[in-house]
Amino acid sequence: MSPSTSHPLLGVIANPVSARDIRRVVANASNLQITDRVNIVLRMLQAARAGGVARALLMPDRGGIRALLERHLRRGDASLPVVEWLDFEPTSTVEDSFTAARLLQAAGAAAIVVLGGDGTHRAVVRELTAGGQSSARVLPIAGLSTGTNNAFPEMREPTITGLAAGLFAAGHIAAAEALAPNKLLEVTIHPHDGGAQRRDIAIVDAVITHDRSVGARALWKTGSLAAAYLAFAEPEAIGLSSIGGLLQPVGRREPGGLVVQLASDPAHTLLNLYAPIAPGLVLPVPIASWQRMAPDEPLTVLQEAGTVALDGERELAFEAGDRVTVTLRENAFFTVDVARCMAAAARDALLRRPPPGQALSTT
Repeated sequence: MSPSTSHPLLGVIANPVSARDIRRVVANASNLQITDRVNIVLRMLQAARAGGVARALLMPDRGGIRALLERHLRRGDASLPVVEWLDFEPTSTVEDSFTAARLLQAAGAAAIVVLGGDGTHRAVVRELTAGGQSSARVLPIAGLSTGTNNAFPEMREPTITGLAAGLFAAGHIAAAEALAPNKLLEVTIHPHDGGAQRRDIAIVDAVITHDRSVGARALWKTGSLAAAYLAFAEPEAIGLSSIGGLLQPVGRREPGGLVVQLASDPAHTLLNLYAPIAPGLVLPVPIASWQRMAPDEPLTVLQEAGTVALDGERELAFEAGDRVTVTLRENAFFTVDVARCMAAAARDALLRRPPPGQALSTT
C-alpha cells in the first residue's frame, strides 16, 4: 500500500449517473449535471497535481464526463497531471465501477478518488476486497460525495481532497498517518436447498426489508423495513443509517456497530423515531429494539423472507428457509484521511515553495 514516488499514479472513478434514483423524485433533492461533475474532477486533479501526482488514470463512461474532459484537455492545461483512460468499453452499469477498481489496482495506482454516493463507493470497495486479501493490500480510496444519500463520502471541497490524495500518492505522507481504517458489513445468504452461498458487503448499512423483490432497488419507504445493521451511525447523517445515529451513535472509527430491529405493529413498537432517510424526507420509523454489534460475530437475521438493501439499494432477495447472516468486519479497507493529511502538510511545510532564485524562509 506504499505509494510510488517515481511516477505517482492516481486513479479516478467518477460515476456519471449517481444521484438519479427514485429518492430524487420523492424528496426535494438537487441533482448534479455532467458539467458540474466534470468541474469537480478538474478541481480535484489540479490539486492532486499540486500535491505531486504526475499521472491520473480515469474510468471511461458514456454519460458525458469523458467527452467534456477531453474537450477541455484539447485546449491544453498545464495545471493538470497527464490524464489517461482505462482500456475497457463502458456499459453504464455498476460493472464499470467493478472493472475500473480492478484495473486500477492492477495498474499500480496509489489511491482511487471516487465520485458518487454510498452505492458507488460500496461497489468500488466490494471489488477491492473481493479477493479476500488483508486490508494492508487493499487499495485506499478518497471519497467525494455526488450521490443521493451520502453517509460514507464526506461533503468536502474537491480541491482539498485532491491535495490530500496527491500528497499521499506522491509519497509525501506515510500511510500510517495518511490513511484511516474502515469497517464494513459482510452479508451471507445460506440457501435452504444447499445451493451456493451468496455474499456481498455494505460499507454503511445492511437493511432487511419485507419486500420479496428488489424492485426499483432504491429504498425509501419506512413501512417495508424489518431491521438495520449499521457499520457506523452518525446523528448528522442522511439515509437509513440516521435511524441508528439518532438512537445510539457509533462513530466510523469507533469499535463495533449497531443493530436496530423495526416494529411491524403497534404492540411491538417501543417508540417512533423521526429520521432523515433521504434529502428533505423526515419520516417516522417504528422502533422495537436496538443493540451493539461486536466484530467478527455473525448475527442471524430474524426476517424469514425478503430482501437485503445494501447502502440504500435492494440487492439480495432471500426466501423462507434461507439463513441470512450479517458480520461486522473492522479494519477492512482504508480511506485517505483528508484532515490528517492537510494537518501534516501544514506541520511539515509540504506545500511551501521558495520564490524564484531565493531560498525558502521558515519564518
